[in-house]
Amino acid sequence: MEALKTDSPMVNEQLRGLTEQEAIKRREQGQGNNVRIQTGRTYAQIVFQNFFTFINCILFGIGFVMVLLGLYGDAFVSVGVVMLNVIVSLVQETRAKRQLDQIALLTRPKATVIRDGQEKIVDPSEIVIGDMICADAGDQIVVDGAVVGDGKMDVDESLLTGESDLVSKKAGDEVFSGSFCVSGRATYEAQKVGVESFANKLTITARQFRIVRTPLQKDINLVVRLLLALATVIGVLFIASFAIDGASAKRIVQTAAVIAGLVPAGLILMTATSYAIGAVRMSGKGALVQRANAVESMSNVNVLCLDKTGTLTANRINLAQVVPLGISETELKNALGDYARSTRAGNRTSEALKTGLEGQSRKILDEIPFSSARKWSALTFDEEARRGVYVLGAPEMLRPYLTDDTDIAQAQIDQWLDHGMRVLLVAHSQDLHMLHDSLGQPRLPGDLQAIGLVSFSDELRPEAKETLDGFLKAGIRLKIISGDNPYTVAALAKQAGLADDIRAISGTELEAMSASEVGQIAEDMTIFGRITPQQKEMLVQSLQDQHHYVAMIGDGVNDVLSLKKAHIGIAMQSGSAATRGVADIVLLGDSFAALPKAFMEGQRILNGMGDIIRLFLTRAFYAALIIIGTAIMMNTQLFPFIPKHASLLTLLTVGFPTFGLAAWAHVGVPEHHLVRSTMRFAIPAALLTAAFGMGIYFYYILTIYEPNPGLYTLGFARTALTTFLVSCGLVLIVFAEPPTPLWVAGDELSGDWRPTGLALLMFATFILINAVKPLRVFFELEVLRVTDYIFIATIVLVWTVALRSIWRSRLLERFIGLPEG
Repeated sequence: MEALKTDSPMVNEQLRGLTEQEAIKRREQGQGNNVRIQTGRTYAQIVFQNFFTFINCILFGIGFVMVLLGLYGDAFVSVGVVMLNVIVSLVQETRAKRQLDQIALLTRPKATVIRDGQEKIVDPSEIVIGDMICADAGDQIVVDGAVVGDGKMDVDESLLTGESDLVSKKAGDEVFSGSFCVSGRATYEAQKVGVESFANKLTITARQFRIVRTPLQKDINLVVRLLLALATVIGVLFIASFAIDGASAKRIVQTAAVIAGLVPAGLILMTATSYAIGAVRMSGKGALVQRANAVESMSNVNVLCLDKTGTLTANRINLAQVVPLGISETELKNALGDYARSTRAGNRTSEALKTGLEGQSRKILDEIPFSSARKWSALTFDEEARRGVYVLGAPEMLRPYLTDDTDIAQAQIDQWLDHGMRVLLVAHSQDLHMLHDSLGQPRLPGDLQAIGLVSFSDELRPEAKETLDGFLKAGIRLKIISGDNPYTVAALAKQAGLADDIRAISGTELEAMSASEVGQIAEDMTIFGRITPQQKEMLVQSLQDQHHYVAMIGDGVNDVLSLKKAHIGIAMQSGSAATRGVADIVLLGDSFAALPKAFMEGQRILNGMGDIIRLFLTRAFYAALIIIGTAIMMNTQLFPFIPKHASLLTLLTVGFPTFGLAAWAHVGVPEHHLVRSTMRFAIPAALLTAAFGMGIYFYYILTIYEPNPGLYTLGFARTALTTFLVSCGLVLIVFAEPPTPLWVAGDELSGDWRPTGLALLMFATFILINAVKPLRVFFELEVLRVTDYIFIATIVLVWTVALRSIWRSRLLERFIGLPEG
């Protein structure tokens, strides 16, 4: 919808713009700006990338062949786990996309165009080539074009270039979508719209989906690839054997399904499930997870970089004190009041001055708005009552321009800084100076005189102290990076609970250092003040070069580069759309109090996934060993598993139980040597389970029904093997989360009885399946004798005691020389 601006000024006759009919005609000719900006992957991309993974395609193919052969039950069971994996991933990613789309919609900019000689506010999608668009201070440039008319403006192009210096624009200069008018007013003609505009091209490139693997995901991918290679080798050998034996197509497909099941597709499912559980928990605590693995990634963070403004402080400042230098206090207050009301580039400082001081808007000849790189702003007044250049900025940045080379009340400055105040120097030149050179670059006169000092107090967030304490307890080092004076920031940090011995450094000191020196400073210092956006990115890179896992919190467009550089980027909801777009986590309440909870949630995910990986690997290893052992010692006709037995074993021992392990995972420092701890658990368990399992299988095949094993006897032996493996798999759950010291062997004491209760529930489910004939027939289980169950239970008990003894004696570590711990 478009609206007529009621306060629009008279439009220059040369800039009457298009008529509505011309705009409609150009839009019909495809010259409109009606491009839809995606906030990430499309729904189609999300569905495609979750459905058609390599292992999914293999299992879908096997399921399809089973359907063609009439093996509908086998196909349903084999493909069911894959579909659960896909569904969980789709729910998580579409949920995050919807929330991000809603945020983007709320912050969508408007544009003021000239149509039929009148200024009208329209949605950017209604702009066409040739439109005249007005830009005032604070407006976003929505399409590419060129400035026309007599207007001038200073533009922030940091989102596009990474350079924080403002760029002056006048008639004939190009402007690019995605930049912002900071001061002044100008009109520009739309020349490139839609996908041709600079910002949209940049957005398409910047928002292309890229997979960022966490250390856990890298470990899981390694495991999956190794098991995939193992399954491939076994599959090729069995296919060759079947070709020699002339096996039926049905038998070949069933065997292929079992062998493909060695690849733990459920492990990928549980990873996605753990991420989804973590994301849901975090959404209730004020954090939107935009990258599925971001919460788990948080547990790897050992350095957190954050700004003072918006994180430690509530993004509000108050005028504290005014100290005149060479003039009266009244004169200084009047000058500051006029300055705040005359600037066209308002900020928090000018708002605080307007709130605390009286004044009036006056005519200005030239203006340089504040920038984070310069650390100062300036106005040239051209009235009888207020004339000359007035500059407001950081004392150390204005010293080179002062004629008086005194300490400008350094004692007062130090006193304020020690109390965490923000300090600005007020300087004045009585002469009328233009503040831009012939090339349009900002410049200050060299005859400035210091006329006063102003202090401002930052309002600490109420949760700041508790939050910082949470970071420190989690073992995370803090680096506070700010554009303010480092000693001011250090004082505030101490008020928020940081130690008194923290060290600070200024960005001006960093400029003269080499890369190696910056790396050492990044490691040693805690407070970094007067830092430019480029230095912020450099500090993040330096920390990463020293093998730190770095998280970065930001809210402005000047944080985009450092957010993308960090391992994990965190944005405030009220921050720029670009910042939210590149962030992995968005803090919905603009409070970083949710982050310590995110760190703990990441630890919970890692601890839960540690148990889940151990169980999946153990199952895959002993199943592979039993398959290989059977083929070597007997023949391929006595293949120990059928798809339904393998699927039942998977569902009861590592399928349903691992959902509980993910949901009930505990908070605590995770195991740093995940591969070592996994191998210590999985190798003894897999070897012992395979040995006992093959013993039971061979016993039923070769002893009880010798010498004429047939289909019945083979099914009986398979059922006995499945019963044993299900029992062992459920006991392993108790070992993975020991409820009492009696069960402590393969893992540390958890004291949580819920996993044990879940294991008992799964065992009751297995008994129910055996007892209910339709279920037993569906899973192709045979009815065992009472003596068989007693025999199997005895073997399980012996296996349990033996495995507990092997783990407790550290037999594996001593055998292969693996260091303990």
